[in-house]
Amino acid sequence: MGKQATEMLKGTLEGIVLALLSGRAAYGYEITAWLRDQGFTDIAEGTIYALLIRAEQRGLVDVEKVPSEKGPPRKVYTLNARGQEYLNEFWRTWSFLSERLEQLREGGR
Repeated sequence: MGKQATEMLKGTLEGIVLALLSGRAAYGYEITAWLRDQGFTDIAEGTIYALLIRAEQRGLVDVEKVPSEKGPPRKVYTLNARGQEYLNEFWRTWSFLSERLEQLREGGR
């Protein structure tokens, strides 16, 4: 991924992760692996963990500790009602921006 794509991703990564969590509960490494499978190969695990901690602190996700076969319990994240409201606002903002960008690409019509 190029520098420009990386910079653009920084502004949308939280929404992407919350969108993933709106479909199913997941833990940090699982989210990172999914993002990498989707082509976001430069995503660092630490970036996702920091994002999840911020989401937890802001009350956007619920956290459950689930036993792990390989060491300490995993923190599994689920989008809660407040997080869903935040995600809905993210999608409204995304739609607005993408429509305006498409207009610009088509010559400002």
